[in-house]
Amino acid sequence: MRIPAGETALAVMLVAGFLLCCTPSRPHASGERIRVVPNEPARRVDISIDGQPFTSYIWPETLAKPVLYPLRTAGGIVVTRGYPLEPRAGERSDHPHHAGLWFNYGSVNGIDFWNNSDAIKPEDRRKMGTVVQRKIAAARSGAEQGELEVETDWVTAEQKVLLKERTLLIFRGGPTFRSIDRITTLQAQGGKVVFEDDKEGLLGMRVTRALEMPSDKPEVFLDANGRPTTVAKMDNTGVNGVYLTSEGKTGDAAWGTRGRWCNLSGRVEGQPVTITIFDNPGNPNFPAYWHARGYGLFAVNPLGRKIFTGGKEEALNFSLAAKQSVTFRYRVLISSEIASPETTELEYQRFVAAYH
Repeated sequence: MRIPAGETALAVMLVAGFLLCCTPSRPHASGERIRVVPNEPARRVDISIDGQPFTSYIWPETLAKPVLYPLRTAGGIVVTRGYPLEPRAGERSDHPHHAGLWFNYGSVNGIDFWNNSDAIKPEDRRKMGTVVQRKIAAARSGAEQGELEVETDWVTAEQKVLLKERTLLIFRGGPTFRSIDRITTLQAQGGKVVFEDDKEGLLGMRVTRALEMPSDKPEVFLDANGRPTTVAKMDNTGVNGVYLTSEGKTGDAAWGTRGRWCNLSGRVEGQPVTITIFDNPGNPNFPAYWHARGYGLFAVNPLGRKIFTGGKEEALNFSLAAKQSVTFRYRVLISSEIASPETTELEYQRFVAAYH
């Protein structure tokens, strides 16, 4: 039986991940606690801290963008959903484009990068865009942090490059936390690029079932092109996630509101966990809106405005002239505790001081 090339690449990637996860290791003899190890034939870069796997930067042929997957706590608990890469019993199987932690947008010159996946019908694929991995520019291990620099292209179905991206990922960790800083610069290519006012963006992740909010009914959500996705009612055993923004909005009330940061807290496998995404005052349209859904989508979006205010404010439609650039700075902090607003605000101030 002939296995399609995309499935072969995914199988190699998953086997490599299994070996990383299950092979005991120790910190590097040079004192490089945080290891960043490229494996381009397997389409991945593996990140470990103190000899334990943290995450991997992967670009399998089955996804339309590179992602960080999976994400783990300092204690090794996975906080990201398995589907569509490694489906797990009892988790949702909606939104196949929600994989790990990613960065893209729902309408760039009318092209949808956010919703692209293998589930898109052939007649709709011309409307979709792909973030294509081009280069690992640098991979640096270290005692205090590890760094990965990558270059990607935002490409239309006709292979036109709309944006060139250069991203620096900084990985840190200690006994009770893991963190990722993402500094991404986008440069328009060939002409003006418009990020139409849209809810689907910008830095997003899909969390494990335990960190979802309990739901007692099926729900239907529409993407930017009007395609419906039904999110089914499920067993809520062990489901206990709660959002909290810097402005005090909790639960479902967090969606579509602005804030400097947003926490998602709960217990996973009996252990306390808080995932925090920090916005930065240097980002466009600060403070951003929170595209945070009870079913497990946790995203920060600075490029919507009209969509999040129900039309009460004008569309933002952020744009770049040809060769103009914009830089976004975010931190994702995974804490082994139910973080308080006070503790989170202190961490936010540290993040701001690092990129003022």
